[in-house]
Amino acid sequence: MLRATSELEFSKEKNTEEISQLASLVLSGDTSTGEKNSTGLPEKTGYPDSVYIMAANVFQGIRFEKSPEKVLIKYGNEPLRSLPESEDESFQRSSYELAFSALKFQDILEAILIDSCIFPSTTIPDHLSSLIIVMLYDFQDRKFQARFVSDNEEPIAEVQEVENLLNSFKIKLAAALARCRIKHDALSIYHILPETVRNQELRASTLPLYAWINTCKISPEEVYYSLKKRGYNKVKSVLHIDDKVFAVDQHCYDVLIFPSRLKNNLLNIDLFKDYKLIFQDKSRSLAVHSVKALLNMDDDILMVNTGSWYTVAHMSILTNNNTSKIFVCGVKSQAKDPDLKNLFTKMGCKNIEILHEAFLNIESKDHRLQKVKVILLLPHCSGLGVSNPVEFILNEHEDTGVLKDFSQGGTSEDKLHILVQQQYEQLTHAMKFTKAQAVVYCTCSVYPEENEGVVKKALEFQDHGIKVQPYRLSPPVLPLCSLKEIHLSTDKFFRMEPSEITNGCFLSVLTRERDPSEAVSVKDVLARAAAKGLLDGIELGKASKREKRKKKKSKIPLSKAPTNDSNDIQMKIAEFLNRESNANANRSETLATKTSLPQKNTTTAGSSSHVRKPNKPTSNPSVPTFMKNTAQPRPYERQTNFVRSRPEDRVMALKPVEIVLPPVMLPFSGSQGIKSQIPTQHFYYRWVGPNTVLPNCFPSPSTSRRGEKPRENLPSSLLRHPRPWL
Repeated sequence: MLRATSELEFSKEKNTEEISQLASLVLSGDTSTGEKNSTGLPEKTGYPDSVYIMAANVFQGIRFEKSPEKVLIKYGNEPLRSLPESEDESFQRSSYELAFSALKFQDILEAILIDSCIFPSTTIPDHLSSLIIVMLYDFQDRKFQARFVSDNEEPIAEVQEVENLLNSFKIKLAAALARCRIKHDALSIYHILPETVRNQELRASTLPLYAWINTCKISPEEVYYSLKKRGYNKVKSVLHIDDKVFAVDQHCYDVLIFPSRLKNNLLNIDLFKDYKLIFQDKSRSLAVHSVKALLNMDDDILMVNTGSWYTVAHMSILTNNNTSKIFVCGVKSQAKDPDLKNLFTKMGCKNIEILHEAFLNIESKDHRLQKVKVILLLPHCSGLGVSNPVEFILNEHEDTGVLKDFSQGGTSEDKLHILVQQQYEQLTHAMKFTKAQAVVYCTCSVYPEENEGVVKKALEFQDHGIKVQPYRLSPPVLPLCSLKEIHLSTDKFFRMEPSEITNGCFLSVLTRERDPSEAVSVKDVLARAAAKGLLDGIELGKASKREKRKKKKSKIPLSKAPTNDSNDIQMKIAEFLNRESNANANRSETLATKTSLPQKNTTTAGSSSHVRKPNKPTSNPSVPTFMKNTAQPRPYERQTNFVRSRPEDRVMALKPVEIVLPPVMLPFSGSQGIKSQIPTQHFYYRWVGPNTVLPNCFPSPSTSRRGEKPRENLPSSLLRHPRPWL
């Protein structure tokens, strides 16, 4: 017999009240995009059908499998059909986040399904079990409210079937969830998670955003100006600031930092749409800047396991002014080549070459890699130093199995051992490239086994049979900006621990020891440069007229001469060295002639030839001398200036380097005004000689006169440079 209408209405009101009371106890730690309610929290509206399908397939591959005697819910092996739009990055991000959340609460969600009698009472195919799990998590996350469905969305039959099932059991599901919370004495199921997982998620929600500047398209100053026009202010730190601000990173001059809450706003401005600013984790910027510090102008680079293509692009941008070429290995599918080339073209990258071979299959003597001097190795790692595993998977193309490790707060011993072995093999293979001079090894892991353990083992067991110098551990090439960084880098490893401002990072630089047999003199370097024609137009030494005429007759244009003719090179080297030796001899004779001038003044001032103090530079004889009682110089002073020795003409054992500083010109005309306003010691731009005077040199004019003021007190603005034409 059917119940009366009033009884049905009373039962409906009671059920609604019960659902409301139970739902109010269900709080979720995760948030999704959507409109905000009265409390300021994002309102959960659900996901499109295609996101549920993709999330179910991801969950199916990473779920925890239980022993047969403990299995209560069976999962099928067949993946669900996904739509082509699931390749979109936004759909992938939502799907990975939903699958990761369901994985963290897999045990609780299975217990709720059994407690609510959905299993095993209903006859649902096993291949839909993964879909039920991910949709149940989202259902309780929405507090068992209806999902918003767009009119433009194409419905999927499997999603509609599971959604109807969950709606029919929503009272029992809410009650089962409440009993689970009471059992664990938790305010929400979020508090049932391990503390390490909760801290990691909290850090991920507040971690600042890092973006590097594409200097091929825009300069840093232009970026600052553009951001300022949009209301962004430049500050030293973006932490605990609610305004629209940004800061410049201390380690990488082309990296900007933004608060995490501004990501959606930043993605809509032209700087990011036009690839002038690119979001990327800071650890990858640290790696490419380390490589840049080790490069010469024409050195090539080999990048291994690059993960994100933005890392390759950043390396290309930093070497845009060089003649370097970047080789990227490990691209398995050639079908991606057009897309990659299109991306690099949009970003302004021109020096990238893709290799489809796996790194371990590339021989160290490959003819394409003979100019590779630096190898950047970014091995697959556990990634436990990263706060957001979903971004880590999407950006670095890592396997989804990383989500399983993050949900437990750690990596299993077996998997860690496999990763370490792979990293060791790649590092030792990189050290076999005989032409390479440096290897940069970078991970996002916090495990010593993946970091210094791999590096030390590779250095210890490196092959010493190769006829090249062995590798050694070098100090970090990045600036150390704090005492903590200095302390962490005492063993020559660069480390950044996971914190509220950055993810974890480990970086090591290995360089070859210099081969003593390859040491060359300056003459050898110049001779090689002259033989290659690099010094054409540069006069290194004056040759005699006879040598010039002889060279003019025998000179052959370099464009017609074969580059591999050893006799021609030897002749050029011999000619260059002969010319340099003649030039040195001529300079010596000139200096000897200058020092053999009539020494009639040296006898009159023999007692004045004492050791000169370096803190009192002598005045220039060519500058007019201001006397104590008169402003006009004596007549005989100008007649004796030509025989006075200048400090630059002394025969001294100095290196062939001359420092020439410009004279200081001040707008004052009187010496008294200058003395009263400007300290004289700030304007002595003079070359101070050694404390000993050679016997062939003339005494200082300032010491040979009597009755004059010491010239070191003269204002420097009245001094004239002895050789202003230099």
